[in-house]
Amino acid sequence: MIIIKPFIFNPFQENTYLLHDETGECIIIDSGCFSRNEEEELLAFINSNSLKPVKILNTHGHIDHIFGNSFLQHKFNIKIFGHKADDFLIENAVQYGSSFGIDIKIPPKVNVGIEENSIVKFGNSELKVIHVPGHTPGGIAFYNEEQKFVIVGDVLFNLSIGRTDLPGGDYQTLITSINSKLMTLPSDTIVYSGHGPSTTIGEEMESNPFL
Repeated sequence: MIIIKPFIFNPFQENTYLLHDETGECIIIDSGCFSRNEEEELLAFINSNSLKPVKILNTHGHIDHIFGNSFLQHKFNIKIFGHKADDFLIENAVQYGSSFGIDIKIPPKVNVGIEENSIVKFGNSELKVIHVPGHTPGGIAFYNEEQKFVIVGDVLFNLSIGRTDLPGGDYQTLITSINSKLMTLPSDTIVYSGHGPSTTIGEEMESNPFL
């Protein structure tokens, strides 16, 4: 069984998710730890639960979701998985950071490209990749059908959707992605977003003003 541990990191109040199962293997989705204290908080949870990180996953390439990739990759010698269509965002991360007044080092590139219907495995568990462009060209969600949850990055929020005014964003593409890829999931599927509280597909289907 997958256990999901959320962390809220960095000035953007981004949700980082650590997933682990009974084997002790874990993955980190959208590693947003920015300060030394945040790195230590994540590391303390890993150590106190005797976990073994095996993968870093990016839902997309915006800086607030990749701040911690370099730290984790060097600490655990693990690979970064993401959609290659967002490579340009990672390549320009230093410039994007400067536009927000944030100095960051050049982040590591995605090592393993994943696309629609790819399967990401760790321990006895697996997640299915759903390509949901619109917020960014390479936006992806990670879905587990058995436990009925999906981790969506900044594509869908509680009563809102991701912004589309950043490089590579497109409003109509985002709406199409949400309606065709996410709203077709079972209504009781829990949605874990990149910012803010969790929600469900059913709640968003009924109440999200953008849909």
